[in-house]
Amino acid sequence: MRADLETIVHWVPRGARVLDLGCGDGSLLRSLWREREAPGYGVEIEDEAVLACVANDVNVLQVDLESGLSLFADGSFDCVILSETLQTIHRTELLLREMLRVGREGIVSFPNFGHWSSRLQIALGRMPVSDTLPYEWYETPNVHHCTITDFEYLCRRIGIRIRERLVLHANKPVTLLPNLLGSLAVYRCTAN
Repeated sequence: MRADLETIVHWVPRGARVLDLGCGDGSLLRSLWREREAPGYGVEIEDEAVLACVANDVNVLQVDLESGLSLFADGSFDCVILSETLQTIHRTELLLREMLRVGREGIVSFPNFGHWSSRLQIALGRMPVSDTLPYEWYETPNVHHCTITDFEYLCRRIGIRIRERLVLHANKPVTLLPNLLGSLAVYRCTAN
């Protein structure tokens, strides 16, 4: 399991109602049910991923996240997860606000575009490719690359309170110069 997913499983309280946005094949939701007895729903747009969720016995709705989460009432979930999906969303601010409208807490993970290897590749004239940013510029699903500093600034600007942060590189925590040395960030957030 990816290190950010292990952290997410650890952060989700036992029995919490969970909504996983961009849930892929549903493996995180399956892990949350097995390890935390946390029932949940996944939201996914890709046909193949939706079919994989169904095959994995995961509750899934085929919805485009760009349209928001209007089909969910305020406070419907204890925890809303956006795992390595933030960078694929056009309307980032709207989705972050919607996450905290429908859930008491949000957990967000994303690849850090500020990692030193990304900076070096840009300085050498290339768009970054790495383990956490595995696509070439012409085939990437990513529409927004952000850094740890960018994400934290956005949270302050729109009134999101960061409760906890874990920055990782090669599946190990990074505490020294996280925006430079960390390749993946995971946040627990609430409305201010």
